[in-house]
Amino acid sequence: MPTFADRAPGVRPLKILHVLRSPVGGLFRHVIDLARAQAARGHQVGIVADSSTGGARADAAFATLSGQLALGLTRVPMSRHVGLSDLSAQRHVAQRARDTGADVLHGHGAKGGAYARLCGGRIIRVYTPHGGSLHYSRGSPAGLLYLTLEQVLMARTELFLFESRYGRDVFSAKIGTPRSLVRVVHNGVTAGEFTEVAAQEDATNVVFIGELRLLKGVDVLLEALALLARDRPVTATIVGDGPDVGQFHTQVERLGLNASTRFVGPLPAREAFKLGRLLVAPSRAESLPYIILEAAAAAVPLITTNVGGIPEVFGPQASRLVPPGDAPALARAIAAALADPATLRTETLTLRTRVQAEFSADVMADAVLDAYADALAQFPAQTN
Repeated sequence: MPTFADRAPGVRPLKILHVLRSPVGGLFRHVIDLARAQAARGHQVGIVADSSTGGARADAAFATLSGQLALGLTRVPMSRHVGLSDLSAQRHVAQRARDTGADVLHGHGAKGGAYARLCGGRIIRVYTPHGGSLHYSRGSPAGLLYLTLEQVLMARTELFLFESRYGRDVFSAKIGTPRSLVRVVHNGVTAGEFTEVAAQEDATNVVFIGELRLLKGVDVLLEALALLARDRPVTATIVGDGPDVGQFHTQVERLGLNASTRFVGPLPAREAFKLGRLLVAPSRAESLPYIILEAAAAAVPLITTNVGGIPEVFGPQASRLVPPGDAPALARAIAAALADPATLRTETLTLRTRVQAEFSADVMADAVLDAYADALAQFPAQTN
């Protein structure tokens, strides 16, 4: 693997500090992948994250990086919503930036982005929204607050990195067009993830993997399963946890799906893929979800919705995508997939080839570093 010095002779290695709130989900995976790749390319990297979320899985993921974080890892309390605790968290980020002499302060998500961009000094401030505030509208009090704060912080950002063209366009529509540097860098998966995962013998017909909340469309999947049950039961495994898990258990009982639907806790994606023969991701909103890329890489048959950056992943196959929030359409797509496994297999392998060609983690890491270099060149006063 070439180092940054090999790719950009004469440019010194960078000191990069990543800031995120909750170390869970695709955002966390993105930070871990970037940190590992940047360290492998000769940069000094550090992370600041929330101390109250993530649990044992976050601890284990951070442990795998322990020898690669030259600028260290610190974890402090970070609240989900705006509050007084934000003051101490932001001060901690600013102190870490000063102590490490960071060149690049890269904030991920709404909270991480805010903490990073509120810092001053000679530093390049980078923001990757990962959805975050972009899921809100100005029609709600919370949406008005968060989108207004995004407008204020826009002037304190040297580089915007969006994981999808969709995310970039939504940001411009809801918040405004940044005057600073803007790049779209798609999420990517590693070469090792293209090993195929097969369903185990007792796998259910479908599997859902993700955070159990309404935004992810679990309720829509359950309604679709109830529609399918009028002809024959379709078994399902729901993998994950989240704030709406109780509501979904109640819905399963109300719809009479107890015998055909099972809930299991969070699992690594490749373990969870084995639990179902068809992955269904019925989200109402997304940015560019890793679970879609991971499933495609593992040749896992997939049905998902036409939201966020998902059409950018599917490309010529985007017509396969289901409208969000439409249980009858989702039921029809599941029934068609289960009835014609040969066609589904062909579509699955076609998508896998596309992801392998266009959504590489190495390409992602290099594109992020190139964007940092462009920002450092465009805003030299920030670092000189």
